[in-house]
Amino acid sequence: MGHGHSHGPTEHSEPTPQAIASRKRANWLLAAVLVPLAVLTIVAMMVMWPSGSREGISFASPYEAAPGVTFDTGKIQSVVQESCTQTGQTDTGQTDTGQAPAGSECTFAFTEPDKGGSPVKVVINPDVAKSHGVDVGDSIRYLNLSGVQGASAGNGSPSYVFVDFVRSMPIAFLAVLYAVVVIAVARWRGFRALLGLVGAYAVLVSFILPGLVEGKPPLMLALVGSTVIMIGVLYFAHGFSARTSTALLGTIFGLGITALLAAWATDAANLAGVGNHDAATLVNMSDKISISGIILCGLIISGLGVLNDVTITQSSAVWELYELAPETSARKLFSSAMRIGRDHIASTVYTIAFAYAGAALPILIIVMLYDRPVAEALTSAELSEEVIRTLVGSIGLVLAIPVTTLIAVLVVKATGLKRSGAPGARPVSPEDIDDTGALAAAAAVVGSERHEANDDDTRRGEAGRPARPGSRRAKREAERRGSV
Repeated sequence: MGHGHSHGPTEHSEPTPQAIASRKRANWLLAAVLVPLAVLTIVAMMVMWPSGSREGISFASPYEAAPGVTFDTGKIQSVVQESCTQTGQTDTGQTDTGQAPAGSECTFAFTEPDKGGSPVKVVINPDVAKSHGVDVGDSIRYLNLSGVQGASAGNGSPSYVFVDFVRSMPIAFLAVLYAVVVIAVARWRGFRALLGLVGAYAVLVSFILPGLVEGKPPLMLALVGSTVIMIGVLYFAHGFSARTSTALLGTIFGLGITALLAAWATDAANLAGVGNHDAATLVNMSDKISISGIILCGLIISGLGVLNDVTITQSSAVWELYELAPETSARKLFSSAMRIGRDHIASTVYTIAFAYAGAALPILIIVMLYDRPVAEALTSAELSEEVIRTLVGSIGLVLAIPVTTLIAVLVVKATGLKRSGAPGARPVSPEDIDDTGALAAAAAVVGSERHEANDDDTRRGEAGRPARPGSRRAKREAERRGSV
């Protein structure tokens, strides 16, 4: 990571004063833009910080049990199919718990409680039994009503009702595996990226979500929160360098474009969350909660990860291309980097579209079964939010790539430090040494070999000077003399 290049003192001398002055000017310009922006963002975050009060919010949590009722966990020992009359029936043909119509078969799971004791008979919800089913060995969470059934024993109501599966172990396994893979491949930088991800979720949970609940302006919440997240994640994962600052500027630009488009689209397309069960629940909780505002905030936040990916990759591409051909003009460097960017645009647009399509598969299936015209289906209340999310995120992403590339070209041309040991030698920047890694090391070797193979004028210019012992030039001369 931080040792992608190593150049001994005999290979290059110190950068020229002009190069150092140019680099300082570029860094000062970056700081002049980013520092005030960061200060303004932090001040706005402090002003908008939610109080944490839940006054005026009324809701009944489904995870709060009545007196005498508990949520228990256990492991299934056996599964049986029995008549639903054992769960209790009413004259309407429905059970007291709404489990199944009279005369039908129900699924029961004999479950051994984790807290100890004899197995209990848990009734499984019909939708779970039909769609996924339960198996021996599954860990489940169930509602224990036995503490309140004594007074009404004999009414046939179930004492134990399935609530959910316990997924702690598989999720914990995947989380640990993910962390191990990231750290094993990306090493220290991967570890820092994981910590940055934790910090990003901390901002989301402590600032953005409570702010939406308290009725703070959703556009400002999303912009301020997203900017804080990107500043923390980029610098923490990639280090303080001109390359990272360039990617941050491109990310903020794309974020601004996405926010403007999201604000317009939410109003113009009348995205109100109508028909969404979760939205209806939120609306009934408090008058301060705006579903349109939540949708707007979601449109902005959903594209952060992909936007960060393309800007940091595009910035790195410019630096690598410059190391391979340091004498390339700014125009050609921009054109070369944009060829990479166009490929990235194509693949990333697919990524966004398929990610949203995968998350909305149940809705897509329902819409397909309705057999509605395609245009009507895509603009319906069920799909319009996902369609607009894809379009808004993609536009911001696409526009961020040329802007990031242009900034990166200007910065790399100003901060690229050239060795004075040989004419036209490859530039070496101390901050890029720390930020480049193995890819830059390989690129540097290829770039040096290409330059040495093609630059005949440089060789002729060096002919009058003796070669340093052990240098590449000395080896070439030895090869020509046939001694090697």
